[in-house]
Amino acid sequence: MTGKSVGSYRWSICALLFFATTINYLDRQVLGLLKPFLEVEFGWTETDYSYIVMAFSASYAVGLVGFGRIIDKIGTRAGYTISITLWSIAAMGHALVRSTAGFAFARGLLGIGESGNFPAAVKTVSEWFPKRERALATGIFDSGANIGACVAPILVPWLLSAYGWQFAFLVTGLAGFIWLLAWRLLYERPEKHRKVTAAELEYIRIDDEAKEKTATEERLDNRTWKKLFGLRPTWAFIVGKFLTDPIWYFFMFWLPSYFSTTFHLDLKKPGLPLVIVYSAATIGAIGGGLLSSWLIRKGWTVARSRKAALLAAAVCVMPIMAARFVSDMWMVVALLSIAIAGNAAWSANIYTIVSDMLPRKAVSSVIGIGGMAGAIGGVLFPLFIGYTLDLYKAAGNMVAGYNLIFAVCGLSFLLAWLIIHKITPGFKPVEV
Repeated sequence: MTGKSVGSYRWSICALLFFATTINYLDRQVLGLLKPFLEVEFGWTETDYSYIVMAFSASYAVGLVGFGRIIDKIGTRAGYTISITLWSIAAMGHALVRSTAGFAFARGLLGIGESGNFPAAVKTVSEWFPKRERALATGIFDSGANIGACVAPILVPWLLSAYGWQFAFLVTGLAGFIWLLAWRLLYERPEKHRKVTAAELEYIRIDDEAKEKTATEERLDNRTWKKLFGLRPTWAFIVGKFLTDPIWYFFMFWLPSYFSTTFHLDLKKPGLPLVIVYSAATIGAIGGGLLSSWLIRKGWTVARSRKAALLAAAVCVMPIMAARFVSDMWMVVALLSIAIAGNAAWSANIYTIVSDMLPRKAVSSVIGIGGMAGAIGGVLFPLFIGYTLDLYKAAGNMVAGYNLIFAVCGLSFLLAWLIIHKITPGFKPVEV
């Protein structure tokens, strides 16, 4: 039985996840693009801005654990509805604030709402796809983050020039409510969906552990949830997210400012360098998912395939350390593109290892726990970034500050891979 011969409605669900993630990161990216203008209007220092980013990261961390448990209890349809409603209201609310504290509050609310996206999306993939397709499906929906980050440098400068910065927040926030309508109309669990054939449902459930009777699937109670912290797969995911998520936050929130500071890129105009860099992430996300899926089809074990894809992704991030030796902007764009592609390929595969090793009933909870660890790293790393950039700005050498940060980025993924390999050498499935 092949995926092509049994029906393809599951890929329509994947498309919904892709667009949700696109909107998620479009909303998230707006502030980074408006930073050069808002810091003048509100008198922010780099440290002030790092506190605003930290407000998002801290609330995102707390929200991930909460939404992970909520989604495992009430399901993806209702969980996604709550999440995107909250984050869309928060995104539009940025247009109303008039102070640094107000932006911190709006970012905090946005972080809580957006924290539901990945637990819901990864759980949806575990419900709708067999193991052999999960990395590809994850790579496709995860590439929405990169598309959102790519669209933002085109859309936001235009909205800024034509209507002002407030309108940029209003328009991007409205997109979430449009998606929500499609989600409510089109989504249902596969065993209940009218457009899923019996053959496609059998294919989706082809893996042994996927043959659970999902309609009566056991829910995680408090005692069982606590047991997740005693499992090696949980800690492998925690470490992987803690060491690598902050790097993506840096790419998302500081790259526009980096190009503006270092190469005098005019952020009032669509930024081709940023479009190229974030487009590379899309290629990396889908390519990383394809790589592990291809290796599985070639006869490699799931564990070996995932680890090979993760290692390849980690190696791709390392060229970012060479940016310090390059003065040409387009060479820097090339190095950053390779690094961000590696980052995205890593993301596509690390999410998949959770559903590889844990039963479906625990997927959203572990995604939330690991995501919280990543967000905690995202709280700490911006403080380091803000302090470093302020220090080097005072010394008149901002570029040197970015070079130090690039070195940290380049080594984090390889360190994460080594620790994951040590914790879970065989990627063996566990019971909860």
